[in-house]
Amino acid sequence: MANTLSAAKRARQAVKRNSMNSSKRTQMRTSIKNVSSAIESGDKSSAEAAFKIAMPLLDKMAQQGLIKKNKAARHKSRISAHIKGMS
Repeated sequence: MANTLSAAKRARQAVKRNSMNSSKRTQMRTSIKNVSSAIESGDKSSAEAAFKIAMPLLDKMAQQGLIKKNKAARHKSRISAHIKGMS
């Protein structure tokens, strides 16, 4: 339990921020899974379309500090390599 008003406010903010970050992280993971499932199905056009949705989302999450820039770059690089490797 918070002893001061400022500590109580920080606790409230932490709860709110945690729920927002969880939601954003879930959205990011879902977009990556959508690309992966499109790649596994073998449909290159749908994989590219899903990747166009996931790419700016990864950049935004990295910019907001939810994930590191290198992690976003790694995901984008690996996904694009998989898409390019499709026939």
